[in-house]
Amino acid sequence: MNITDVKIYPMDEDKLKAFVSIVLDDEFIINDIKIIQGSERLFVSMPSKKRKDGNFKDIAHPIRKETREEMENIIFAAYESKRDVAV
Repeated sequence: MNITDVKIYPMDEDKLKAFVSIVLDDEFIINDIKIIQGSERLFVSMPSKKRKDGNFKDIAHPIRKETREEMENIIFAAYESKRDVAV
């Protein structure tokens, strides 16, 4: 599986820094990924929905740690590149 496209949609909010869409192998898109400012660092939040009990459940997410790290690295690189252009 390869990430073949990344689109960054910057947000002007304190914690929500951007929405992200990624395309896998030019065939499958995942929307509503978020880049969020945590208390110590930025992190990637996968698409989720709110359940009746008030908790959130991921709709889609990587199963393997290595896959998550690879996705995060690509997403953060695209985010930084977009921020550099905006400055």
